[in-house]
Amino acid sequence: MKKWHFGLRRSFQETDLTPVHSALLQQIRERQQEIAPFYNSNHLSSEIQSTLPEEDANINPTVEASGLEIGCSDLNSVTVVDFLGAGYTKTVLKVVLAQGSEVALKTVNNQGTDMRSCLEDFRDPQGCHDLVSFKLRKEIILLQRLQHPNIVKLKGQCQDSALVGGITAVLEQGTPVQMIQLLQSPWEERFRVCLGLVRLLHYLSLSPLGSVALLDFQPRQFIMVSGELKLTDLDDAIVTETRCKTSSDCVLNFPLRNFTFPCADSGVCQGINEMKNLYNAYRYFFIYLLPHQAPTTLKPLVYQIMNATGELRHSVNKTLEAFEEVLHVYRSGLHLQNMPSSAIKDYARLKGMSTSGNKEYQCWSSYNNHGCVLSVHSVAEAAHICNSHPQCTSFSVNNQKTWTGRLLASFKSGFSHLVPDVSSAVYVRTAKASAATL
Repeated sequence: MKKWHFGLRRSFQETDLTPVHSALLQQIRERQQEIAPFYNSNHLSSEIQSTLPEEDANINPTVEASGLEIGCSDLNSVTVVDFLGAGYTKTVLKVVLAQGSEVALKTVNNQGTDMRSCLEDFRDPQGCHDLVSFKLRKEIILLQRLQHPNIVKLKGQCQDSALVGGITAVLEQGTPVQMIQLLQSPWEERFRVCLGLVRLLHYLSLSPLGSVALLDFQPRQFIMVSGELKLTDLDDAIVTETRCKTSSDCVLNFPLRNFTFPCADSGVCQGINEMKNLYNAYRYFFIYLLPHQAPTTLKPLVYQIMNATGELRHSVNKTLEAFEEVLHVYRSGLHLQNMPSSAIKDYARLKGMSTSGNKEYQCWSSYNNHGCVLSVHSVAEAAHICNSHPQCTSFSVNNQKTWTGRLLASFKSGFSHLVPDVSSAVYVRTAKASAATL
């Protein structure tokens, strides 16, 4: 951890401060105290540890990258290729570095609501930039301390106003979460999003900083990276649980539900952070993504998760166990035990072949919007699916697999001819084989 997380780019002399500047400096000090708990004391110099509460804002920032891959020197020459978004505090750009890799740059939004509000109150551009930048400083610290497959990777950092306009976080590139797009994706992919979210919440409940609550928990705080959901906005995270005297102090208020938890002997609402995260995951993600088009034989397990989570009957740990059970059953094919295995006998196997001149048809949950491509545990399941589609006459499988290791099968209503393909096999329904050219 580096001093520049706390540092500002000019010093104030206490004797020269006007009441307005005193108020601004007080807010800056409060932000410094807010991010101080996120540091491990072993990582702070004795100078910072001794002066944090009374910091006089005269630390010169450094531009060191704390061992990260990308530093200020790498940002000398970047090509902006897309504007990814802007909020009250931050702006995010997609850029290409000189060596050709794509990353996201997150910087202070000088036109944002936070900056405009500060300038109206204090009319001090530099001081306001220092104040507003603390949310991004906080986020960089948290990304250094909290590392998980479902948290966006911090690839670098820089503070150099001559290069990129102040403090900058360099993040792995992803795409914003689009709920409508997710709703149209196969159930297996939607389950992956929910599973990744529960794994993240389990980690946050036991993180190196303590139990972390995400105060601004919404889909816009996440991105998708190669099919994985990743948390990308941490500036509203807290690591302290609510203090209490009685259980009436331990109430979680949501638009449609309220929950009350016991006050622990230690004087805190123990577990309230993870429960807040879990219910938000339920109302923003699970309720939309999890039950819709779940495999019929998995629905009892899925609805158990939904009911327990919607009532906050289980901890994050038990919820994760339930998700992992669904994954195990689905991945192993245990949910298909009662499926007739004789369906595959109705098909002729043509190994080392693929089809050309295909007659496609569309089906629900397809991995291909222009055809019918589904995830299957085995060719027996694919045959069972083909039998259930009146228009299906054949299916093919190759070495493509989903994230669970299941096969991708392509179902067709017909094809004109076969072509050699050592990685593929075609299964033609024998009763309709005469309709295909073999």
